[in-house]
Amino acid sequence: MKRTLPILVVLAVLLAAIALVNPFFLEPAGFLAFVKRAAPLVILAAGQYFVIVSGEFDLSVGSLVTVEVVVAARLIDGQESATWWVLLLLIAVGLLVGLLNGVVTTALRVPSFITTLGMMLILSGAVFLWTGGAPRGALSEAFRTFGRGNLGPVPWSVLILLAAGAAAILLMRSDFGRRLVATGDNERAAALSGVRVARTRILAFVLSGAAAAITGILLGGFAGVSAQVGQGLEFSAITAVVLGGVALGGGRGSVVAAMAGALTLEALFTLLNLYGISGALEFTVQGVIIIAAVAVGALRLPAWLAKHPPRKQGDTHVA
Repeated sequence: MKRTLPILVVLAVLLAAIALVNPFFLEPAGFLAFVKRAAPLVILAAGQYFVIVSGEFDLSVGSLVTVEVVVAARLIDGQESATWWVLLLLIAVGLLVGLLNGVVTTALRVPSFITTLGMMLILSGAVFLWTGGAPRGALSEAFRTFGRGNLGPVPWSVLILLAAGAAAILLMRSDFGRRLVATGDNERAAALSGVRVARTRILAFVLSGAAAAITGILLGGFAGVSAQVGQGLEFSAITAVVLGGVALGGGRGSVVAAMAGALTLEALFTLLNLYGISGALEFTVQGVIIIAAVAVGALRLPAWLAKHPPRKQGDTHVA
């Protein structure tokens, strides 16, 4: 709770500011509409958290989101009967891309920044080659229901967000979560303690790929088909994670705080739009947040190291 309190306070302040400008926001329908818009980024940030807390990066998620939407439109092409097997295929593609990122990073020892940057370019090039810059096909109504439909008064995307968030929290409270944090904290000490570092990091990338697949499904349903639907989302997800206080070097941070960071980022953009400030400033805002968060983390690092000195080589205990 101590780690999540600062970002929750910032989120509460932004939500209150939005409510002052738009009183409808306080009504259930208004707030659910906000969460519905934020759900894809929150899920993507949760996936990015797994990778970052393990000490790595995933820059491929934005391009993967675009691939998911474009492939879905091309394969479904408006046929309701194709919806379910295409959904399964999209999840499989996300898992496969995550697996490739993890294996190349761990087995071939290619820095994750380079691995996922390369994957981002491969996926972007594949989308352009396949579509020529103009996606073809159409999504079915059943597919679009997940992004824009409701189950009673509650949007499907909100329910999916709650399920994904609960799964992420349970994972981080399990043995896997402890191994993941230990890996990002001190890779060598984690390995000496019996943690299978490579397997743990590969699974983190797989989870990130799965989160990107779900995000693509929701965004396709909400916004329709576009060759730019995932553009810049990788940076938005990283911004959300660091805004939530997660250390870019790994080993520190809460998945709840990362998801709250995504909600905070969406609230900030909503407030800027309400005041008529150009959306072009979003990237500027994200850049400032990343630099500021890393700077604050660097200032806090000496104090954190004083409380958590590096383990000696023979120490086999993992906290």
